[in-house]
Amino acid sequence: MTWQPHITVATLVEDNGRFLMVEELKGGRAVLNQPAGHLDPDETLTEAAVRETLEETGWDVEPTGIVGIYLYTAPSNGVTYQRVCFIAKALRHHPEYQLDEGILRARWLTRDELMALRDEWRSELIIRCIDDYLAGQRHSLELIRPSL
Repeated sequence: MTWQPHITVATLVEDNGRFLMVEELKGGRAVLNQPAGHLDPDETLTEAAVRETLEETGWDVEPTGIVGIYLYTAPSNGVTYQRVCFIAKALRHHPEYQLDEGILRARWLTRDELMALRDEWRSELIIRCIDDYLAGQRHSLELIRPSL
């Protein structure tokens, strides 16, 4: 058996202290996450972040930076995920957009509201990304180098 990490992206979109979150079904229950998902073949990490945000929230976004790169091993299945968490600016909402299967809705929540909903987090990564962002962690998009 070959161990293989899963490459994922997440997008942190903040508007006046509220963060764009996704309420989705996972294992038969509703959980909260940033707009996030797996890197698809032949796309850049930045393209994946923009695509996943639109597919899960109906929002067009413009990535402006990177909060961090995180490793997380899910206790439920032992899978290790490498998450690149982007910072993005919300550009335009498409309320008619058909969200991905399993996505219940997009929600704008403050950090305090998220803390009150801790039992609904998909993983601890959501608050870690938000706290790193609030602590001023900002890296240039140039951190991501294109393939040769």
